[in-house]
Order: sequence, then C-alpha cells, then structure tokens
Amino acid sequence: MTSFSTGRSLPLPPGRFGLPLIGESISYLQEPARFIGQRQKQYGTVFKTHLFGRPTIVLIGADATRFLFTNESQRFEMTNTTSFEVLLGANSIGVKTGTAHEKLRKHLFKSFEPRALADYAKTMEELTHLYLHKWEEMKTFTWYPELKKYTLDIACRLFIGVDNAANENLEKVYEAWSNGLLSIPIRFPLSKFARAVRAREQLLVQFDQLIVQRQKQPTAHRDVLGILLQAEDEEGNRLSIEDVKDNVLAMLIAGHETLTSALTSLCLLLAQHPQVWQTARLEQAKIGHTQLLTPECLNQMTYLELVLKEVLRILPPVVRSGSRKVLKESEFAGYRIPQGWDVFYQIQETHQDENVYAQSQQFDPQRFAPESTQHRQKVGSYIPFGGGIRECLGKEFARLEMKLFAVLLIRDYEWEILPGQNLERLVLPFSRPRDGLKVKFWRREG
Repeated sequence: MTSFSTGRSLPLPPGRFGLPLIGESISYLQEPARFIGQRQKQYGTVFKTHLFGRPTIVLIGADATRFLFTNESQRFEMTNTTSFEVLLGANSIGVKTGTAHEKLRKHLFKSFEPRALADYAKTMEELTHLYLHKWEEMKTFTWYPELKKYTLDIACRLFIGVDNAANENLEKVYEAWSNGLLSIPIRFPLSKFARAVRAREQLLVQFDQLIVQRQKQPTAHRDVLGILLQAEDEEGNRLSIEDVKDNVLAMLIAGHETLTSALTSLCLLLAQHPQVWQTARLEQAKIGHTQLLTPECLNQMTYLELVLKEVLRILPPVVRSGSRKVLKESEFAGYRIPQGWDVFYQIQETHQDENVYAQSQQFDPQRFAPESTQHRQKVGSYIPFGGGIRECLGKEFARLEMKLFAVLLIRDYEWEILPGQNLERLVLPFSRPRDGLKVKFWRREG
C-alpha cells in the first residue's frame, strides 16, 4: 500500500485546486460534509484540493489513518492556522512537534492518570446532579448551549479550581477567546481575532493569580493546574509557568467543546432510538443505584459503553484531523505526496466505511459488542480521539465524563425532542445540531 521510494514517477492524486489564492476554502467552509462527500464520490478516498492557502491532500479510511499515525514526526508534522497558534500559545501541546511534543506529553499525562480521574469523578457527579436538577426546573430548553455551560463548569472546576457557574465574566472571556480559534488572523478594532487575543491575555492574568495561590498552598488543590505545577519528569525537571498556562488553556478547549458535542449527540440519538435507550435503562436497573459512581462501578456498565462508542462513531465531535505538513515526499495508494504540501485525514468518513461498518448510517451499539468483528476488522477504522503519538491526552477524562453523565441522565430523567426544529448538523468547529437540540425534560416517575 505504501512505500517511500520516489525513484519512479507517480501521479498526484486526482482533484482540483479551485480559484487562485483562495483555492476551494470557501466551498469547504460553507458545507464541509458535502464538500468532502462530493469529492470522495468523484475521486475516491485520496484526492487533492487547495485549502487555507495550502495545496492539500485529503485521506480517508483506516489505511490512511495508519499511514499517517505510523509516520507522524518522521514524514509528517502537525501544522496549525496562524490564529490557532497565536491563541493557543507557543508552549501549547497543540503546536509542539518532535521531541518537545513527546516530553511535554509525558508531563501533561500526569493530570489524567487513574488516581487523578478517580478524584475528578466526585466533582463530575456533584455538578451533574446540579445541572440535571436545573434542567428539570426549566422544563423546556435548548440543550447544546446548556451542555456548553455544564462542560465548561466541570472543566473550570477540575482544571483551574474555579466555580464557573458563579463567574459569568469568566464564561464571556472564555467564549471570546474560543470564538477566535478559526477566525481570520487580522487584528483591527472589534475583529473576532483581536477580541480573542485580548481574551487570551485576560485568561492568562487570571491563571497567574491562581498560580500564586497554588504556590502558597501547593497541596491544597487536586486540580489539573495544581498537578502540572508539581509534576516532574524522570530527571526532576518541572514545566515552566508559561508551559503550564498555555497548556491549561489548551485543555479548556479540548475538555469542553468536544464533550459538549458528544453529550449533545448522545441525548439526540437516545431520543431517536428508544429501544437503545430502554436497554441502557434496564442495565442500570440491574446494577442498582446504591453504589457510588466510581470508575470501577462504571466499568460494569458494558452496554452503556457500547452506546457511547457508537455515539462517537456515528457523530464524532471533530470530523477531520488537524493538518500535517509533509516533511518528506512519500507515496500512498499509488499516488505521490509532495514535500511541503499539507495532508489531513477525515474522521467522519472513515467511521462510515461500509467495508468495515455494515449499514454504517444506522445507530447500532451492538456493532461494538465482544462477539462482533466489525470494529476489529481494520486498525485505524475507529478514531474519535485520533491516534498515534498525537492521540487525545484527555481521552479517559472524556470517557469518564460521558459515562457518568449518561448514567445519571438515563436513571432518573426523560426527555423528548420538540417538533419544528432543524436537526441538520453543523460540523465546524465542532459537530452540533443547527438549532441546538430543543427538548422537553422531566424527572421519571417511580
């Protein structure tokens, strides 16, 4: 399938570059799913285009993801838009590459070790109860923005020890920052990018104040900020203050936006598939409600695990990977991948490969059951958290929050999708229903 001999002349992948300078960027941003779908139908699973000022090759499928993951840092290197790099910061894991990325990743992983996750679960459960009760009193609401508040509250509490629910200003500043991540990186008064840069500066000032508190009482807080300030590598080296600040900021976006998308999809799909919902509820009835929701208790919920896996397959929060710059000319599927171009892989289309997932458009948790062979047919066919050396650091944090939320929701509550709304998916920057998922919500009787 792949090799790295470039002695023979190979063709470029099929496709087109579009208009001068802007390429096909406008068409892609308007409707990414249609853009990719049309070109996949016309050209296959490997094609070229021109996006965001760069000649780009799009790769789809398990073979493509394995190809990229196994050659990450040798032949491909993570690259980001200017706005992303400026707003995340030069010390962020999202922009680090090579050895620097590897060392930083080991430091950051300490905040997601099993012991830390067990501590986080208690706070997650407490906040989940509070929000479920709030929604019960509201009766009808739009769930996506409410879930955004919920996941941001958990992220702020567990990452920086701040009660976001009582700090509306923090929420507004965070939103101004995150809204600029995909903006045009031009600073002029009131531009989205300029507002985001100012918001980043405000957030870092708040982090500085929190760090001073942690340094005065280093063992008083078991949040991510406290853990990273104390974390040491094998040689006793610690992260710099700038490293800590940039990466806590990056974790806020990663641990908040993608979870909002995933939980919204869970609520939508359960309402649309009552049989799955009922089976998940029966599992909860068998386990009983007396146990604390520890990671060990959650591991008993095998059917719920299948449901969550299928949610992330059929409606992944992120539909495409970040771009990789081609460091060395390579070959894939008989095509030349030139040095200096960009490549990215498509998560959504890879998850819908009919050669791996039978009737891939159907929501079927049983496809992940132990007796099923669908998901084991090809390594790289299931990639909601990416893979390789850049696999999502907070994967287990996300899985824990999703499962805990699902348990408390399914056990005690009912909801239905209100009529007359648009459930079509928007996929940039993160997947969600166009109208935000309007629901009626109430506590179960009995």
